[in-house]
Amino acid sequence: MENPSRVDFTEGAAVLLRILRGAHGPLMFHQSGGCCDGSSPMCYLAGEFKTGGQDLLLQSLIVPGIAEPIDFWMSASQFEYWKHTHLTVDVVDGRGGGFSLEAPEGKRFLIRSRLYSDAEWAILADAPVVTGVS
Repeated sequence: MENPSRVDFTEGAAVLLRILRGAHGPLMFHQSGGCCDGSSPMCYLAGEFKTGGQDLLLQSLIVPGIAEPIDFWMSASQFEYWKHTHLTVDVVDGRGGGFSLEAPEGKRFLIRSRLYSDAEWAILADAPVVTGVS
């Protein structure tokens, strides 16, 4: 079995990401467990959210039609709760966090999740995760 992904996008999310990339430039996501944004994935311009040692890069995702990968970051404390979980970024109608780039589009990103299978977890359990420290 090849290395399982930690994060994927639905086709609907990919469509919106292509729109946002065309309007704003390179993108990134950060998933925190903070009070203000709840547990919604927040989409920013790449580098706009400053990552540090408390943030982990879960995956650099390739979205068809977007030249550069989209990095998906998560706070280390949130990762402790979700490390056994595969995440899928989806999009629905509605207003999400005011700081996320999709808010003016009348859409919001959300996370759909599932637990890793035993075979997937056997591969990922000891896999290193990169921190945001430069």
